[in-house]
Amino acid sequence: MSADASLSGLARLAPQGGLVRPALLSLGSVVLLGLLAPSWSVATLVLIYALAALGCNLLLGYTGLLSVGQSVYFGVGGYLAALTATRLGFQLSSALIVSAVLCALVAAFIGAFAIRRLGIYFVMITFAFAETANFLAYVFKEYTGGENGLGGLPLASLGGFGQSFFIARPGATFYHLAAALFVVVFVVLQRFVDSPVGSVLVAVRENEARAEALGYSVKAYKLVAFMVSGAVTGIAGCLYAFFVGSASVSAIHSETAITIVIITVLGGIRSLYGSFLGAVVYVLLNTYLSDLWPYWELLLGLALIGIVLFFKGGLHGALSAAAGLARRRNRRGPDPSPDVTEGQKGVSADASH
Repeated sequence: MSADASLSGLARLAPQGGLVRPALLSLGSVVLLGLLAPSWSVATLVLIYALAALGCNLLLGYTGLLSVGQSVYFGVGGYLAALTATRLGFQLSSALIVSAVLCALVAAFIGAFAIRRLGIYFVMITFAFAETANFLAYVFKEYTGGENGLGGLPLASLGGFGQSFFIARPGATFYHLAAALFVVVFVVLQRFVDSPVGSVLVAVRENEARAEALGYSVKAYKLVAFMVSGAVTGIAGCLYAFFVGSASVSAIHSETAITIVIITVLGGIRSLYGSFLGAVVYVLLNTYLSDLWPYWELLLGLALIGIVLFFKGGLHGALSAAAGLARRRNRRGPDPSPDVTEGQKGVSADASH
């Protein structure tokens, strides 16, 4: 999409699309994942990473901001889950709300500094905050547990006022809970990017200077994208802490941020569904190839190089292109066989005589 095309549509900003298509797409995907995944734990991990990639994709794909500080929100969401569950007795439902709200505020703080710069300087600011958060996790051991982390999280449950009406035990039940959460977040986020705000974010990505010339507060919209991204990634971190039963410092490490970016690029930026596809491929490669070959990440690196060079739309773009090619071939119909063609020529020649 060109900058002119993006900005010309801003005069008539209106919500696009509906809820049915993304709801059916995400629902069908989680059902298929649950049926085909080798285990419930692998399937659950796919959805957690897909949630984190959704938040990253909002910044990278729709706003054009490469943030390598997503681990901050993922780790903070995990620590908030552990602290609220073990010390305040919060259930998963309450912990998710706390993680989403506070991670959005943390993202607003980081974004207020990061959006002042562009390009490599923006990337370095987000990286600096990620390293700072990792350092603070070791300093404030009474809240983070330091290298040991915070363990002892109870079973994930939904409820309120001291009552639980649903307990997600490890296995199929927890996966169903994660699947429901993924569907809700996916639908809401898809609606967000299809809204007028999402249209402005795309315009900012295509031509920031022109969007600002049209009267849009570019920094304000970037800050909104930061906050939504932080909230979604914090939800993923909270769910991950309940999934593994603890919050560790590894979740807030910059390596986690790189993993989230890799999943986003692998699946395809500018496509929320690509985040799901990228998570599926990454988790499956990590699960199977890591046991067979310790240098499996070399193959992942080669795959990323190929995608960046030849399939900028990632897995989702490649699959969409293949589906479009198949539809065009079906629309043209099968080519006539040589025998029929020769027979027709012979009939035509006889008729001319």
